[in-house]
Amino acid sequence: MKRFPAPLAALAVLSLLPSVVPARAEQVGEQGEARRERKAGNILAIRQIEQIVLPRMGGMQYLGPEYDPAAMAYRLKFIKNGKVTFVDVDARTGRIIGQSR
Repeated sequence: MKRFPAPLAALAVLSLLPSVVPARAEQVGEQGEARRERKAGNILAIRQIEQIVLPRMGGMQYLGPEYDPAAMAYRLKFIKNGKVTFVDVDARTGRIIGQSR
């Protein structure tokens, strides 16, 4: 059985990392900002927002949230009969501030 020298094996492993790092960095950005704001007590947790909004969306399928740190708002995405609806929610209060298709 042929073995690769340690430096060559390390290079092979490192060559795999760039494809993983950007996705992780993007995820940490939006989610990390929401997590920091929530821990600081500046915004509500997404679960609290969902408890407020989901019951009002009559039969729509919930697809998930996004957080906008600049606006301190969540955007929840729903679909029904092939039509997508976005609901914007103030992350500090849980108040719905907009809805669009």
